[in-house]
Amino acid sequence: MTALPNLLPRFARLTLGCALGLLACLQATAATPPPLLPGQAPHSANPILPGYYADPTVLAYEGHTYIYATIDPWGGATLGCWESSDFKNWTYHVLNWPTKHACTSPTSLGAMVWAPSVLRGRDGKFHMVVSVGSEVWTGVADHPLGPWRNALGNRPMIPANFRPGYHMIDAELFLDDDGQAYVYWGSGWNWVNGRCWAAKLKPDMATLDGPVHDVTPAHYFEAPILEKRHGWYFLMYSAGKTTEDTYCVRYAVGKSPFGPFTEGPNSPILATNRAEDVVSPGHNGILHRDGRDFILYHRQSIPFDPRSIGRQVCIDPIVFTADGRIATVAPSHTGPAFIQGRDESTSLAFGALATASSQAPHTRAAFVVDDNYATRWSATPGAHGAWLQLDLGRAVTFKRQDLRFEYAWKSYRFALETSVDGHHWTNLADFTQSPASGSPVRIKAAGTARFLRLEFPGNARDPVPSLFEWSVH
Repeated sequence: MTALPNLLPRFARLTLGCALGLLACLQATAATPPPLLPGQAPHSANPILPGYYADPTVLAYEGHTYIYATIDPWGGATLGCWESSDFKNWTYHVLNWPTKHACTSPTSLGAMVWAPSVLRGRDGKFHMVVSVGSEVWTGVADHPLGPWRNALGNRPMIPANFRPGYHMIDAELFLDDDGQAYVYWGSGWNWVNGRCWAAKLKPDMATLDGPVHDVTPAHYFEAPILEKRHGWYFLMYSAGKTTEDTYCVRYAVGKSPFGPFTEGPNSPILATNRAEDVVSPGHNGILHRDGRDFILYHRQSIPFDPRSIGRQVCIDPIVFTADGRIATVAPSHTGPAFIQGRDESTSLAFGALATASSQAPHTRAAFVVDDNYATRWSATPGAHGAWLQLDLGRAVTFKRQDLRFEYAWKSYRFALETSVDGHHWTNLADFTQSPASGSPVRIKAAGTARFLRLEFPGNARDPVPSLFEWSVH
């Protein structure tokens, strides 16, 4: 057995196999866990990202898809950025820009980095508008992953005092068929009084070109996005309050980029469905794929707790009709076919017996092997020496393991051990001295084992051990 310093005492480690056997027996006689909520079923492909992200925008380029989003709760020092080659399995990236530090001006307020919008311009470059400090900043890059740079140096495109009494946030880029670029933005204060402004952009896609237009449609609060279909200009936006269950996606239609916009007769098109655990869907983007349209949006994590905001990104079909309407969206937990069948669905650990030292409310050890990013395991906050173990049922040979921790941007200290019999353990990987971050945390170490165990030494500086998924391949 390979010793792991600073983890379990020797006596505890030698007897852990016996203790786990007893624990399994106790669990068999324990109270039956509560039934699964609709969104907690295994193989649920929505949400598509393992973590808490909001206000998503999506970009396809050279066979890869990129999602940029606000880090929840309420933004971080930078953005969340994810990349995928198949729209099933996503890798987290840390961008060099935007950051709270790089996007701060004399007029900035305290808000963090929020609500990006990214598209490729006619110049072949990638352009981003993003909200930082209740101001709109703009960046440019030669590749979706950067390096990015401030397009206007050390000043924002739209300062916080541009229209006093309103939030200068949620900017969205739009490129019309004739090559003219536009920007839309605006929100209110305290969940009321939202306004939407729009302006043309110069060829640099960073400088306003001409007058600013107030294009606010009925029931608007924030998050404008413009799409053109069938000769119509569809302005989608969000209304309500995201910390409750009233947040929703509405839409209005016009014949020009500046409207006037008339709200659709069936607006809102995406709203809370408590019976299906869909709460406050909103702030959407649009993906055009294989001749069809899909709406990318955030909704609250399951179960919804208004005291702990953790929004997650989902995708479902959306239809723009030739008569100038958007069909009502049916939010789902399965999502479209192209997001189903990610790596976790073929994991050697799917459905394995999972046990843990403890589990926080609304989490279960079994949730780390269910191929569902709406569910997770978390140790009890404040617990030290937490562990999580899988029993694969038989000895299997594997080449790698992927860990999807709760927060891709936090660093976790842990050790990974394997055993054939549950008594004799071998150290496979040790991150107790050099913490791991990102998603997935990929451990490329081959082996043969029936039992796998993560051990977290834990101290006051470490995040609470928590995983969405643990897959074995």
